[in-house]
Order: sequence, then structure tokens, then C-alpha cells
Amino acid sequence: MNSDNLTRLRPGQSAAVRGLTAQGPMRRRLQDIGLVKGTVVQCLGASPLGDPSAYLIRGAVIALRDRDAAGVLLERPAV
Repeated sequence: MNSDNLTRLRPGQSAAVRGLTAQGPMRRRLQDIGLVKGTVVQCLGASPLGDPSAYLIRGAVIALRDRDAAGVLLERPAV
């Protein structure tokens, strides 16, 4: 999983954050919830219609819309 974004994670998969492409207030919000380089994120599931999805980030469950999750680049699968 090289250079994928957060929307590519499927339930049960984990990966480390490589960086953010989001700008402005959304970038700050993503940083505030712990999405910084090296943070491991696990996809817990998606809503019945597929958007938003729930992610485990630093011990907290956070729901993100696909348009916001697309601004989070993933580095590699986590073990």
C-alpha cells in the first residue's frame, strides 16, 4: 500500500499516516484528531451507504467522510 489515501483502507486494515494533502481548516482538524506522520489508523467499518467510515485513531473512534479522508496519505500497512 504505497501512497494510498485513507479511503482505500477496508474494515480490519491498518496503515501508518505518511502525510496530509488537506488544506486550511480541514488540515488543522485532521491534525487535531491525531492524524500526523507515523500515526497508525485502523478502519473499523463504513456506514450502510459507504460514507462516512469509522477509524480507530490513537484510541478514539472517529467517523470521516470520504472527501475528508482522501486528504490523509498512507505510508504502509501496519502490523
